[in-house]
Order: sequence, then structure tokens, then C-alpha cells
Amino acid sequence: TGITLQTSLISKRGKNLTKEKTRKKKKKKKRKRKMNHSQQATGSRHDDDAALSEFLASLMEYTPTIPDELVEHYLGKSGFQCPDVRLIRLVAVATQKFVADVASDALQHCKARQAAVVKDKRDKQQKDKRLILTMEDLSKALREGIVNVHAFSFYDHHFGNDYVLSIDTW
Repeated sequence: TGITLQTSLISKRGKNLTKEKTRKKKKKKKRKRKMNHSQQATGSRHDDDAALSEFLASLMEYTPTIPDELVEHYLGKSGFQCPDVRLIRLVAVATQKFVADVASDALQHCKARQAAVVKDKRDKQQKDKRLILTMEDLSKALREGIVNVHAFSFYDHHFGNDYVLSIDTW
């Protein structure tokens, strides 16, 4: 029994040693992965910086749909002053994208609304295929973009039209 006990202790100790070696190897691999990851992160940061610099340089050649003067005016009204034209154009591009997204969403709401009307009136053939964008379509699209539109009416004495509009941003 003494020999068996010693043998079992040695085998258990051997297993523990191999477990320790395995743990050490795993830690070593993990450290290597961390080092490689940090080197890749540094490399990707450099690539991101280069791409950003290239993009900002391309803004100097780009003429956005929204004029620089208009963007400067509204940025100035909000208290933001910036002499860098690239930043002003970046805001113009972001605004242009926001307006395009809202218009696209409003168009989808308009198509869905008019498709529902066609289903209700299947008997009548609609010759007019024009889409009519309403304030309701625009309101739904703006709500998706986190802009709340409240309806209240006012009368335009000059043209004799009723208008409904109130916009709150969050």
C-alpha cells in the first residue's frame, strides 16, 4: 500500500504539474494575443486617421447642396463659431443626409398610405399615379428621426392659406 500510495501521489502531482504547464502556456498565448491586438489596434487607428484626413481633404473640393453661408448662419445662431471650412461642409453633408433620409422615409409612408387607399377603392381605376406627400407622412418620418411635430393651424392672410406646423427637437 505504501508503494501504491506513493505512485498515486506522484501521478496526482504529475497531473497537477501538467495542469500548471497548460495554464502557463494559455497565459502566454493570451499575452501574445493581447500584444498582437494592441499592435493591430494601433495600426487600425493609423488607418482610421489617414482615412479621416483624406475625407476632410476631399471636403474642400466638394460643394454640398446646402450652402456654406446657410450652415454658418445656423451654427452661429446656436453659438458655434468655426473658421474651418471643412467642418462647416461636414455639418452640411450630415444635414443633407438627414434631410434625404427624412424625405425617403416620408416617401415610403406616402406610398404605404396611398396603397391602402387603392385597396379600399378597388372598383375605381386610378389613372393618376402621382404621389401626394402630406404633412402626416412627413410627421411620421420625422418622428422616426426623433423630431416631434405638433399640429396647430394658422391662417396666412397674404395667400389665404391654412398651414399646420410646429417642430420640437429632442
